[in-house]
Amino acid sequence: MLIAGGTVMDQGGSRRADVLVKGEVVAEVGEGRALRAPAGADVLDASGCLVAPGLVDVHAHLREPGAEEAESIETGARAAALGGYTAVVAMPNTSPPADSAAVVRQVLQLAKGACCDVRPAGTITLGREGRVLSPMAELAALGVTLFTDDGTGVQDPGLMRRAMEYVSVLGGVIADHCEDASLVGAGVVNEGAMSSALGLPGRPAVAEEVMVLRDLALARLTGARLHLLHLSAAASVAAVRAAKAAGAQVSAEATPHHLALTQDWLASYSTAFKVNPPLRTSADLMALREGVADGTIDVIATDHAPHPPEAKDTSMCEAAPGMVGLETALAVALTVLLDPPGLLDPPGLLDPPGFLEPPGSLHPGSSLVRGPQASEGQWTGLPLERLLAAMSWVPAKIAGLSGLHGGPVAPGAPANLCVVDPARKWVVRPEKLASRSHNTPFAGQELTGKVRHTLLAGEPVVVGEEAQR
Repeated sequence: MLIAGGTVMDQGGSRRADVLVKGEVVAEVGEGRALRAPAGADVLDASGCLVAPGLVDVHAHLREPGAEEAESIETGARAAALGGYTAVVAMPNTSPPADSAAVVRQVLQLAKGACCDVRPAGTITLGREGRVLSPMAELAALGVTLFTDDGTGVQDPGLMRRAMEYVSVLGGVIADHCEDASLVGAGVVNEGAMSSALGLPGRPAVAEEVMVLRDLALARLTGARLHLLHLSAAASVAAVRAAKAAGAQVSAEATPHHLALTQDWLASYSTAFKVNPPLRTSADLMALREGVADGTIDVIATDHAPHPPEAKDTSMCEAAPGMVGLETALAVALTVLLDPPGLLDPPGLLDPPGFLEPPGSLHPGSSLVRGPQASEGQWTGLPLERLLAAMSWVPAKIAGLSGLHGGPVAPGAPANLCVVDPARKWVVRPEKLASRSHNTPFAGQELTGKVRHTLLAGEPVVVGEEAQR
């Protein structure tokens, strides 16, 4: 198969090159010259496109086993491939949770034949209950490298210390959902002006900050590799920056929705914008963007969280938190992080007395525009190579998948690739998403950037923006 007419971008930079794939590997890269397709070879058009290592998501909820009405491994993998992902790490908060070898084996079996490489994470504690450590050695023997109780943070610092010590011996990574439950309480949106205006219980940023500081201290004590999930607060970014400067083995992620949306979107009172941790202020958003730009935040991860309609079509307090993101993540990142950068324009804003304007509504074809004036002059855009690094080769390294995913695009390397049209504009239609659930906050938004083709082990699983399985 010949990928013709594109610009290759990987760890080595960018260059005009055709890419010839034979079997499961890259056979030849014709830098600065066109390659001739061998007799009988298929040709994938990459004109005007980037040819990059497949994206890697270290944080996706595929729901199977136990919540197949929201998502299955098959449908989640298809959504991932359409989004340019060749590998995803499936979070363990399934039912039953991935706290045993039996459940991990089940996920691995279900993932066979999927159009994306699905790697299960294991829990830190049995049942994700925060009391007893899971059999980490058994899970690691099956290939688990990431351990997390995502959805809830490990509240007991002594237990977290022991978890870090065990995982260090196993060569794995502890990934924590950093929120102190005693500070979160019943909070559902960011604590502050928005929670007061909406009359909803707040979820304070300090609940994240104190657990980030705790985990950083424990990682320093134990020497463990620590990955901080879905950071949302400026203080958390500052803490990670300081810890990295001091030599800590820590990595961190932010989600596309935390990099694109602020709490102002909650003015619409739509549960599509409810997520944990919550959308926060413009200052928090800008701190996250700056963290991605300077490498404090290593990864842009989706936190893909599908829910069936009945879980979202209820009150804000009762609605399930989370949003789908595998198919939109790259496009959202390309739209809001590159030049010209901007915030999404919220559908309703607080007016000076603190009352809400009638909630606006997103409409098909609405555009992403620059948001509040607080962002002016603070953001100059992210280099495209840094964006791809945060979504491909850096997460591949964290997940222990380097050598299989994340490139480079070079002869002999596995042909796990995506071809992206960075100028392609498209409107997000929830009903057209491959995910079994359609709870996206970007419904009706026009995004820029679309995956044209995806190859998994040399097989085209997406061709011309269409899934092949």
